[in-house]
Amino acid sequence: GCVLVVSVIEQLAQWHNSTVKAAMERLCNYIPGKYQIIRHMLCCIDREMNADVVCHSLKLCKQDPGQPLCHLYPPPKVSWFSTLFKPTDCGSFMGFSSVCAFPLLANLCEKIKYVIRNKLPFEDFDGDKFSTFPTLRGYHWRGRDCNDKNTTVYPGRRPDNWDVKSDSNCNGIWGVDPKDGIPYEEKFCKGADSQGVVLLGDSAGAHFHIPPEWMTVTQMSAKSFANLPMAFTDELDWPQFSEITGFLNSTIGGWTDSLYLRLRRRNRCNHRDLQNISQNGITYLPINIAVYLSFSLARNQLLDNPAIVIYATIGNDVCNGNRDTLTYMTTPKEMLSNVVQALRYLDSRLPNGSHVILTGLVDGRFLWDNLHDRYHPLGQLNRDVTYSQLYSFLDCLQVSPCSGWLTPNETLRNLTSERALQLSNVLKEIARSEKFANFDIFYMDFPLRQTAEEWHKMGGEPWQLIEPVDGFHPSQIAAALGTSITWQKALDEWPQVLGKENPFNDQIEAIFKDQGGH
Repeated sequence: GCVLVVSVIEQLAQWHNSTVKAAMERLCNYIPGKYQIIRHMLCCIDREMNADVVCHSLKLCKQDPGQPLCHLYPPPKVSWFSTLFKPTDCGSFMGFSSVCAFPLLANLCEKIKYVIRNKLPFEDFDGDKFSTFPTLRGYHWRGRDCNDKNTTVYPGRRPDNWDVKSDSNCNGIWGVDPKDGIPYEEKFCKGADSQGVVLLGDSAGAHFHIPPEWMTVTQMSAKSFANLPMAFTDELDWPQFSEITGFLNSTIGGWTDSLYLRLRRRNRCNHRDLQNISQNGITYLPINIAVYLSFSLARNQLLDNPAIVIYATIGNDVCNGNRDTLTYMTTPKEMLSNVVQALRYLDSRLPNGSHVILTGLVDGRFLWDNLHDRYHPLGQLNRDVTYSQLYSFLDCLQVSPCSGWLTPNETLRNLTSERALQLSNVLKEIARSEKFANFDIFYMDFPLRQTAEEWHKMGGEPWQLIEPVDGFHPSQIAAALGTSITWQKALDEWPQVLGKENPFNDQIEAIFKDQGGH
């Protein structure tokens, strides 16, 4: 983080032909709020050292004994350690107290940690796991609550007495048709196979994205950082645009298409019935999976509609930042145990008639093959930072999102893909052999190859399917194209999963329009 911020300040000074102090003030004016850490960097940046040296001298970066010295840029020609200043030159951040140490903020910090750890909305007054607030695991992640003071009102439940008097399931359909006295919910939604969509995923499912304009000085302005508070309170995820649960028009490149939107178009009664229970860095371990799901999943077996559950940890079972990365990958035996345990728990919670789709792991060799020699947004101004350099820097720090794929070691990349294929085969066998009382189960390969072929037909390049800043996650374009491929597969092979098309969709929309868009 320090290296990125210092690099941006130095490049802003270069691009605008200004002093580093002026560039720092420019960045402060761009970013909502004045971040103290940037101002404290100024004393060192004025010495015109590169970002690696600045951050080591600030003690924000360090070299542990016996460990390699991690750097993004080529080291200075003079001795590295003679260039570093004593802590008194620039100060040290070790003395700054955490804001959570303040008594008035301690309880708030603990609550934020709790809801993020358990994937629950921060603002949920009735405790039904749905919220009227967008971020902090609010309605960007789950359907929006329409009454946050009543625990029996939430998206996804079967209507209470056909919602004659109020909207108990938040799909916007309630009341009685004055022409014939039949409740609208009964008239339009009875027998319509209403169902929701739930994603159990990793950072790709959460739709991790760092805007490239945050570190591309040629595009940078105050507008670039307007969405920064929202992005941080969504953990740098954008589930509202994602492949499974997206529902808003994308502002991060490409377009939004999702399984939820297609189910909603197929049956307007499915409005707001979505849950994205994904986490950056998640792997479903036996010791925590039941607890994790029991805290996070909102589905009542007796009161709610069935659901389509997508189980998609497409990379984290083989991805880690450890130097001995193969040792830390999930084994086929562990995968079998983890997933079967998750499915048994789902069988105890999902309403009868639900469906589960297991998604195979991606072949991540696509990343190195298409990005390693391209310039990262941070290196485009001076053509000095390639993705290969970035991958090596993150690997050195042991914070690489995937040491097995983001490496120049072709043998290691192949071994990682081999393990990913083994784990995908475990999922395929589970779908073939396991049976459950309340849902049927299907397997689907992650459609990366088909997505790349489709994008090529549209005139696109493979690297555009990858997030430009982290060089690892699927981009907005990949998410949208992946939806269309997944939907077509379901139409062709599993039409029973999608439910039938509601013949009353046009009439429902007309009623909404008459009621002022309720």
